Amino acid sequence: MEGVLVTGGTGFVAGWCVADLLDRGYAVRTTVRDLRQEAGVRAAAGDGHLEVVRADLTRDDGWDAAVDGCTYVLHVASPLGMDGRAGEDALVGPARDGALRVLGAATRAGVKRVVLTSSTAATTPRDPHGVSDETVWTDPADPNLNPYRRSKLLAERAAWDFMADHGGGTELTTVLPAAVFGPLRSRGNAGSVDVIARLLAGRPPVLPRFGFSIVDVRDLADLHIRAMTDPAAAGERFIGAGEFQWLAQMAETLRAHLGDRARKVPSRGVPDGLVRTLARVVPPLRALTPLLGRDLTFSSAKAQRLLGFTPRPAATTIVDCAETLLPAEPRKAVGSPG
Repeated sequence: MEGVLVTGGTGFVAGWCVADLLDRGYAVRTTVRDLRQEAGVRAAAGDGHLEVVRADLTRDDGWDAAVDGCTYVLHVASPLGMDGRAGEDALVGPARDGALRVLGAATRAGVKRVVLTSSTAATTPRDPHGVSDETVWTDPADPNLNPYRRSKLLAERAAWDFMADHGGGTELTTVLPAAVFGPLRSRGNAGSVDVIARLLAGRPPVLPRFGFSIVDVRDLADLHIRAMTDPAAAGERFIGAGEFQWLAQMAETLRAHLGDRARKVPSRGVPDGLVRTLARVVPPLRALTPLLGRDLTFSSAKAQRLLGFTPRPAATTIVDCAETLLPAEPRKAVGSPG
């Protein structure tokens, strides 16, 4: 039975990777910063051979033991700060240095391949329109980069540089997700799912012109495993993305499929100028303002061609995500009227 280390087992993407690997019969080890989180990780993972160990991206200790005996590593963990509140020091250092800690341990242990979760933030051109692919690298001097987006870029850059000098027999592949939505396995750290949670709660009450290339977390977990095992993936970058949708389209999908349960979802737009004014005092808006009106999409053609990646429709992803955020509809008793 081949062993796989998945870093950051409490996370949204990592949790789905763990569950998918267990379903496929792998022996899985996953890391948490605090072993008090182990019960929640196990509850979300499902059945299979799972080991939970402590390791922190900001510390050296624990990583050699974490990779010991593993054939593969999925380095999914990264500090989160998409709401604009976390500063550069809180994100860039842990993301970059944490990736180097994981890669150092993996190469020392002779791991066959490391798959590192980067982001489309690392492949974003200055032009806010059109289509981007894996040949593009974001300019780290771009003033529109917030600390979270810069952390993903610099961590991936550092990973490729490290492997060029120290990789030895260990291969590196990177996966660059777009905005990740889909069903939650637990109510823990849900990352970008907060966008849909806010829509369902009617916050904000209007719809700024933000848009996202969307990837389903289930498809993304599958892409990580394909990138882990396919010989064609060694030394490559792969974007994980599906359809582009404006926030207004996402809201319309929720209203169309959820009926009264989506009654708080806003339906009115808001002028860009007002959004920029509000962003001066609302940190989450400030972090997103560079995306205002941007209809740049990210192509997953390479992943589809080489790895058989097949993203599902965005509407399916959005509705399935919402279903896990909303209270379950009460079941009617047998024989009850209506």
